[in-house]
Amino acid sequence: MQAIGVSQYGPASNFETRQIPLPSPPKGRDLLIQVKALSVNPIDTKIRAGKYDDAPDYYNHVPHPFHVIAPEAAGIVASVGPDVEYFQPGDEVVYVSAPTRQGAASEYHLVDERTVGHKPKSLDFVEAAVMPLTYGTAFEMAERLNIHEGEQAGILIINGAGGVGSVATQLARYVLRLPVVVATASRPDTKEWVKKNGATHVIDHRGDLKAQIDALGLEVPIKYIFILASTEQYLSVASDICAPLGKICSIVQSSVNFYGTQFLSKSLTFAWCWLGTRGYHDYDREAQHVMMENLAKYIDEGKIHSTLTKKMRLTAEGLKTAHELIESKRTIGKIALGVDEEGEGEAFA
Repeated sequence: MQAIGVSQYGPASNFETRQIPLPSPPKGRDLLIQVKALSVNPIDTKIRAGKYDDAPDYYNHVPHPFHVIAPEAAGIVASVGPDVEYFQPGDEVVYVSAPTRQGAASEYHLVDERTVGHKPKSLDFVEAAVMPLTYGTAFEMAERLNIHEGEQAGILIINGAGGVGSVATQLARYVLRLPVVVATASRPDTKEWVKKNGATHVIDHRGDLKAQIDALGLEVPIKYIFILASTEQYLSVASDICAPLGKICSIVQSSVNFYGTQFLSKSLTFAWCWLGTRGYHDYDREAQHVMMENLAKYIDEGKIHSTLTKKMRLTAEGLKTAHELIESKRTIGKIALGVDEEGEGEAFA
């Protein structure tokens, strides 16, 4: 089968297409999925560059010598392992594969069913492919902070127009039903985007966040903060903003120093969130399947919408372009590539 990957970590230009063997028939709880679309995330660019550091020993466990990158995808189940419980051939699915297995930039992809959910009926493959990783991350962040549905508290989402922020804003407003959802954005288009996703207030991340929050005169305290950008840059100001006994969660690896911040004086909780944790450490893996099934439910109920903003044909050139766009740090929402999208070149070539 055709696959797009790298034999040497480095720039996006290192992507190449190869013929690789079809995966063996699925064993255990694995599914063999015919890939119809995939999405690109910042972690993909870090993996490709050889700079991924969310797990210190990550590169000791990745496929060699040809690494197919792209854990987030949508497709059709082609065959199932003997112990599979949730799926059957022909099912349309979305998923985030375990971080140490081959990715989805190939015609067929072998994944554990516990990382998979049924595709929302109201979305096509490309629209659906952008959702599992960012939704799963946002959902786990809310879970890590134990946010209760309908509680009278506010949340600040730093980097509201990014992939995770675009879903986290919707989750906070329309699923958890928090009365105050503040998102950061600086450009007119990003401000409009976060408002579309449910932000009740928008502040500029280039300005004084604390002063802007104070000026809003909020009726409920900011009890929760999601840091979806540089942890070191925002850690101290987040502690200034967060209400006493509040909680802050970050997804961006950093050398964290709490000294000189308000964390201790306010008895704040700090948590990390990495969606790869369950797969990487083989722990409580059923929970990810439940998350993916809930995603389809929320989308088909109209509580959450797809954050797709750009789509391309799934080719090596398309994947290079998508990685370069992500690395420009100017993207809004998510980028996806589909095998049936218009464009030049054979899919996966």
